[in-house]
Amino acid sequence: MEGQGTDSASEAPLATWRNDFSKMFQYYLDRSTPHPLQRWLGTLAVAMIYILRVYYVQGFYVISYGLGIYVLNLLIGFLSPKEDPELEVLDGASLPMKGSDEFKPFIRRLPEFRFWYSITKAFIVAFLLTFFSMLDVPVFWPILLCYWGVLFVLTMKRQILHMIKYKYVPFTVGKQVSYIGY
Repeated sequence: MEGQGTDSASEAPLATWRNDFSKMFQYYLDRSTPHPLQRWLGTLAVAMIYILRVYYVQGFYVISYGLGIYVLNLLIGFLSPKEDPELEVLDGASLPMKGSDEFKPFIRRLPEFRFWYSITKAFIVAFLLTFFSMLDVPVFWPILLCYWGVLFVLTMKRQILHMIKYKYVPFTVGKQVSYIGY
């Protein structure tokens, strides 16, 4: 019974530290939200550190391939609408196709902040994995690079055709101006 009391006493500082760290981490995440350029520059710096690490070690190509597949998956989520028009056609509701149809704004399946956060976490985890030599599987990396390139081209082709078919653009440039009434 006495041993149980000492375990809970030793867990309390760890739980307190974890809670404090979690609050501090969330505070800085919240503060970074309105600064997308700085966030993406930080992610670019993390990605460059990872690339330099892989180049310096001359290994971990399977980890890099997995990272590339994961980033491609995130990119598809970022470019896709939250509600897929192909599924809505079956329900009768779809994106507006004519000027008389109701306007529906483009809402991403994966919002920009979650996209950024997931990519940054992925690069950090991949970087940490490069310190474990058992994960350095010897492979012929040009094959992986070619295969990833083919996957990227085919996936982007399918996504672009989907955008053209349902007439949506996942990007907005500049301020949106309404010309109704002019």
